[in-house]
Amino acid sequence: MSPAPEPGSPGEPGPARPRNTAVRTGIAVTVFAAVVATALFIVRLSAMKGSGAVSPEQVATEARVQVLALCDAVQGFRDEHGDYVSIAPAPAPVPQRGEAVPFPKDHEDFRRIGFDPGPAVHLQYEVRVEESPVGEPEVSCFARADTDGDGLNAVYRVRLDANGMTTPVEVEHEGE
Repeated sequence: MSPAPEPGSPGEPGPARPRNTAVRTGIAVTVFAAVVATALFIVRLSAMKGSGAVSPEQVATEARVQVLALCDAVQGFRDEHGDYVSIAPAPAPVPQRGEAVPFPKDHEDFRRIGFDPGPAVHLQYEVRVEESPVGEPEVSCFARADTDGDGLNAVYRVRLDANGMTTPVEVEHEGE
């Protein structure tokens, strides 16, 4: 029978090591970015096949993917530069009836945070940064569309919490 290992020897387990949450967070962000990039590719590919107009379902899918990508870009900008940025709605007016409209390439704020929805979009995008009653920033990312052309917009919204995590996509008036 072999003698018991001495304390601190290689055969004896040491104290529990703290978990590396930074690595886990990095992996989660990478996986999320890969899923968003794949979905974006599929949405862009399907949009390029059509005549410029897409179905309300395709607009809804594009909205969900892009509004998450927008908030991801906003959080990435904050992580790198230390602050959130409000971005005015673009393009103006809100696209209607599933028609693709040019996304303004000279829109400095979207370019600065690294958000590029492509040369033509079916949605209007916006970022609002407001102060909560306790002084924390409240960040909301929006995508809007008017797929039936009646002037009432479908609004897709994602919020960033104080830790930079996104809420599920909130939708008002889907199909409008």
